[in-house]
Amino acid sequence: MPSLILAHDLGTTGNKATLFAADGSVVASTFASYDTVYAQPNWAEQNPADWQTALFDATRWLMAAAAEGGHSAGDVAVVSFSGHMNGALLVDAAGAPLRPAIIWADQRAAAQTEMIRARCGEDEVYQLTGSRISPAYTAAKLLWIKQEEPEIYRRARWVLQAKDYAAFLFSGVAATDYSDASLTLLLDLAGRRWAEALIAALGLDVAKLPPLYPSAQVIGQVTAQAAAASGLRAGTPVVIGGGDGACATVGAGAARPGDAYNYIGSSSWVALTTAQPVLDPARRTFNLAHLDPQLNVALGAMQTAGGAFDWFERLLRCDRDADPLYAALDAEAASVAPGASGLLFLPYLLGERSPLWNPQARGAFIGLAMPHGRGELARAVLEGVAFNLRSILDVLRHPPAGSPPGQQPLYPVETIRLIGGGGKSALWRQILADVYGLAVGQVDLPANATALGAAIAGGVGVGLYPDYGVAQALAPVVRVDRPDPATQARYAALYTLFQEGYTALTPIFARLSALPQ
Repeated sequence: MPSLILAHDLGTTGNKATLFAADGSVVASTFASYDTVYAQPNWAEQNPADWQTALFDATRWLMAAAAEGGHSAGDVAVVSFSGHMNGALLVDAAGAPLRPAIIWADQRAAAQTEMIRARCGEDEVYQLTGSRISPAYTAAKLLWIKQEEPEIYRRARWVLQAKDYAAFLFSGVAATDYSDASLTLLLDLAGRRWAEALIAALGLDVAKLPPLYPSAQVIGQVTAQAAAASGLRAGTPVVIGGGDGACATVGAGAARPGDAYNYIGSSSWVALTTAQPVLDPARRTFNLAHLDPQLNVALGAMQTAGGAFDWFERLLRCDRDADPLYAALDAEAASVAPGASGLLFLPYLLGERSPLWNPQARGAFIGLAMPHGRGELARAVLEGVAFNLRSILDVLRHPPAGSPPGQQPLYPVETIRLIGGGGKSALWRQILADVYGLAVGQVDLPANATALGAAIAGGVGVGLYPDYGVAQALAPVVRVDRPDPATQARYAALYTLFQEGYTALTPIFARLSALPQ
């Protein structure tokens, strides 16, 4: 019986393709890169032909590698997909792209964002979709295309996300899943259906949006043409999969209500699996559909986490060809007591998303003094990222403002799972535990969490797994860091100062942003 799972993860820099055994182990893995084109300020586009090349090249490589290990294409039980979210690729009735794909990082649709706000209302959209109005989402990008490239919009049959186009290339079927649809700003999140009244108010055509399915849905089979191009067996089931945020959630093992996890890479997010969307009155966090169609993911994302530490390391390493200073800086930071000798760092080097939603926010060291050295600054950077992540976590785990007195936390989170490169630092793991006041469990992953999540969706779709609960067995916690009570109390006091520091500097950030650049 076929038992291998092929998962494609179309990321921003390339396609990570992984062949998994049913026990979650990796049979083979490869990466095929492609470029992002920044033709104008705030524009970010990719060529879907590059996606196609990366998908088929990677699959052929995996099939060759599998053959060396004694496997054949007939051993592949299913192909599943993940990809970057909230983009817009317009294709015609035959599935041919009509223009480059506008990806998640594109911010050109500022005017269209204001139009959505004026026509539909900020709070109304948030209550319906679970997300804030933003040029990052598909709705604004689609409006830009309709207004600026009306012939393209008229000719379009489908608006697809990256992984939707990948699934189409293998199956010939146009489809999307609830998770990718949930970050278009066009989905009724609770109802799991396109928000037709909202779409009509924006003057968009709901018929251009693809059919909606659960992430584990088998939408078709590998076509003869795709089999010839990829080396797969024609007729292999194709599962639609999910957006990268939802796949990472399952890949991190957060498959039940109350499961929380924290990703720390260049950026970072804190996420909580929930039974219902979590709607914050101040709209500090947002929501997306979980791969499990009965669940949701409430989360907040910050701009620079590991990226802030990268920035600090680059400042100190004058010779670009010299060895990176990460290990040395981590060791120096570990030699400094919690609190970095009275030094605070605001990690807002690219503005900030959650919980501030302030593009004018800027980074700052507060309390610099002559005795401070590299170790104090390095530790302050790690602590500053942790403080901002705690502010997201607090929104997710506490009752919304205005709730009746004594209302219990949304979920009694006791442990937060940790994935991403930031978890390699024992010091940072302990800082997170002390700042959060929670046990932090580092997850052992056979591949990246996103690829594993896509593979689990595929396995559920063809019956290799009974449900998404298998995620915790396939992504086990291998070490736990617990908060130290004394350090936890120290950080609680500093956390208040961290928040007050941002509040005090906010008007200065606004004035700085108004200066000529």
